[in-house]
Amino acid sequence: MLEVKKVTKQFSSGSGDVTAVKDISLQIPAGKFASIIGKSGSGKSTLLSLLGALDKPTSGSIEVDGQDITRLGDRALNTYRGKQIGFVFQSYNLVPNLTALENVMLPLEFTRVARRERVGRAKSLLDQVGITGDKQQRKPSRLSGGEQQRVAIARALANQPKVILADEPTGNLDSQTGKMIFDLLHSLARSQNTTIVAVTHDLSIAGKTDMTFTLSDGKLVKQ
Repeated sequence: MLEVKKVTKQFSSGSGDVTAVKDISLQIPAGKFASIIGKSGSGKSTLLSLLGALDKPTSGSIEVDGQDITRLGDRALNTYRGKQIGFVFQSYNLVPNLTALENVMLPLEFTRVARRERVGRAKSLLDQVGITGDKQQRKPSRLSGGEQQRVAIARALANQPKVILADEPTGNLDSQTGKMIFDLLHSLARSQNTTIVAVTHDLSIAGKTDMTFTLSDGKLVKQ
């Protein structure tokens, strides 16, 4: 369960304090796929950063399976981000000089998992997202945008996180490939019991997720 309780985030600027997220409360059960929509500047990306413990709220709490991540120290936060959260970005963020297999293995390099197990897990994840055979040995430049995003999703799953956060995961893809990626995320949420939260501008796709949250001016206006 991902639970956000009365979360507010303020930033200081030359013209005074800016409230990017204001008094947001929401719940997303484990294994559900939720989307967050809203216009540019509505607070979507700020909320995603807070959920991923990349930033801390000014007030309020964020609990994952009962643990309030806003109260964790820096070392515990690093561990939390590394083991409990998987990130998927619009720009894929794959390492260009590594193969697809090596990119998925990368998060496991910082664990005590034996190399043979790392390779096996990475191959299995790539198979699961449809990157099979010799494509696993290709570098990102030799993969299509949709294939690169699939590799990025497999990498996000490498440490078996409780939550996957996706920031415009289909923004650089054509509509057909984008739908394929969202269908894949749906399937993974069910099969892995992983909570997935995606920021998206595509209303037609967002309407097909298990839950949809709409933000406006930093406030939750619709659920």
